[in-house]
Amino acid sequence: MKLLYRRCAGLDVHKKSVTACVRRRVKGSSEVETEEAVFGTYTQDLVRMGQWFKDRGVKQVAMESTGVYWMPVWNILERGSLDLMLVNPATVRALQGKKTDRIDARRIAEYLQYGLLSGSFVPPKPVRQLRELTRMRVHVQQDRNRVINRIGRLLETVNIKLSSVATNIVGTSGKAMLRALAAGERKPEKLANKALTSLRKKIPELIAAFEGTADAHFEWMLNVLLRKLDGLDAEISQLDAQLNERMAEHAELIERLDAIPGVDRIVAQAVIAEIGTDMTQFPDAAHLASWAGLCPGNAESAGKRFSGRTRKGDRYLRRILTQSAWCASRTNGSFLQALFFRITRRRGEKKATVAVAHRILTIMWKMIRDGAVYEERGGDFFDRLNPQRTARQLTRRLERIGFQVTLASSPLSPATPDQVVPPEVCSKCNRWRLAKCIHHSPRPKRTYTKRNPAESSV
Repeated sequence: MKLLYRRCAGLDVHKKSVTACVRRRVKGSSEVETEEAVFGTYTQDLVRMGQWFKDRGVKQVAMESTGVYWMPVWNILERGSLDLMLVNPATVRALQGKKTDRIDARRIAEYLQYGLLSGSFVPPKPVRQLRELTRMRVHVQQDRNRVINRIGRLLETVNIKLSSVATNIVGTSGKAMLRALAAGERKPEKLANKALTSLRKKIPELIAAFEGTADAHFEWMLNVLLRKLDGLDAEISQLDAQLNERMAEHAELIERLDAIPGVDRIVAQAVIAEIGTDMTQFPDAAHLASWAGLCPGNAESAGKRFSGRTRKGDRYLRRILTQSAWCASRTNGSFLQALFFRITRRRGEKKATVAVAHRILTIMWKMIRDGAVYEERGGDFFDRLNPQRTARQLTRRLERIGFQVTLASSPLSPATPDQVVPPEVCSKCNRWRLAKCIHHSPRPKRTYTKRNPAESSV
């Protein structure tokens, strides 16, 4: 096997130590020699390791992705002129009976020298910092949700059924009622009178909901939870302000992404923080969807396809995109809603949600790469693909419930000399009198070769 690099290094990273192995080809010979060393993980030790690589002329270094312990090593080595590669530990899995730190570092260096490793996507430092902010916001929001759930359970323990009347118990009206309740107010009429806007229509129900058995212990517990909720709200406000300041340069891109159904400012910021704005890291949208874990997995043997379970990917990106897909499925008249219900009929809601999330990520990849603007295709996009087929399907549905249907096609007016058909509109779309072609992305033609049964016999 041909060597890809004349000299390179592999690292086996741990919390307190880093085992390094340098492989280099002996000059004038086909033999390869190795040199190994062990360094600490303090900053001065990592700087000394970088100088050790420089003295030996090493340019390419590969390391495993071991928790967060690879990050200090990466932070120091990326300052120099080294070409770093972060690999999945499954790629260089240890052989049974041969598991030591030196052997692991030696194997990583050997795989790298022969070009058998593929690196993971590590964004530049500014994008990594944005990741930390958006991911911290996710965790703070999860803590906030837990506190809200605890408040709801606490109310139930004293027979207060606020959650049965108000959709959001910590909204503007809900907080006013809870603060009055924590201050010692017991009269249901006064508590219910703090409702605002549309919730005032439910004042009689609120009066019945506040008939409970609150006591001093309940007041103390509710005050503690409300203080926690106020602190978490303040943290989220600080994170939002920091994100808006750091992402001011991407304001135009965030505004364009916000036009996608189910996507808002928070979703757009999270996507930019996870994948960045340099789409050259992903050859096409399919690679990005695979990296995010939003496409079916490959499990095939002997010509049989097994489970198509999605692979593990960026869990933060996958979570927020599936949430966006669920919101898009509730956006009436949108193409993504039509896609959701089209897949739901055949595969169910869960797979349809992942499929819509896949489509949203594909749209984002094209918008970020090309600077394009989202164009809504409409909820009737699939009906317009083949109007005759749609008419037949609807006719059969009406006939099954006892209606007699007679179809009459509306006559098409002949084209006048003033009517100019755009060159990008195909003849079928022109016949359907569509201003824009919906067949602009034709599927590639596939060629099949007929196999001789005699050749496949055993």
